[in-house]
Amino acid sequence: MTFERFVFYVFAAILVYAALRVITVRNPVYAALHLVLAFFSSAAIWLLLEAEFLAITLVLVYVGAVMVLFLFVVMMLDINVAPLREGFIRYLPFGAAVALLMMFEMSLVVGTSYFGTQAVAVPPGHGPDYSNTRELGSVLYTEYVYAFEIAAVILLVAIVAAIALTMRRRPETKYQNPSEQVAVKRDDRVRLVSMEAEKRK
Repeated sequence: MTFERFVFYVFAAILVYAALRVITVRNPVYAALHLVLAFFSSAAIWLLLEAEFLAITLVLVYVGAVMVLFLFVVMMLDINVAPLREGFIRYLPFGAAVALLMMFEMSLVVGTSYFGTQAVAVPPGHGPDYSNTRELGSVLYTEYVYAFEIAAVILLVAIVAAIALTMRRRPETKYQNPSEQVAVKRDDRVRLVSMEAEKRK
């Protein structure tokens, strides 16, 4: 057994353990931390496959942004875990069926000749300074530029929709109109009333 294969088995075992703990642990904060461990283990396996860009993207996007936000929400909200665990046994057969279907789909993808698991060799004509990140960028912005732009537009629409949902008007909320506040005049705010002086008795 080579050292690279030994490292792969170590990170794979850690990944399987962390994934199992995500769905079996009772505390949602511990589940999120185990998910972070699973992401780090997946990034290490991708580094072994010489997919540095995907590994760094996984760490920066999911661990650095998504999981931090998820932990912030979980720790700020008082979540009652007991009702969430009541239907675990009831939905277990459906969850197992979905898991088996996902495993079947992954086996079809990985088992094909196009997405094989053979080692990716450096293309001929490239020296030791070959970077798959550069090749990924060149392919992404040349052959798949329209698909990339469509994905960017879809994400932009999702961001605008999320902002529109959060910025909807509520009848109990008070709003300010800065243009009306700037255009206000003294006569609109102050009214002088002439009153007779009171005499002392």
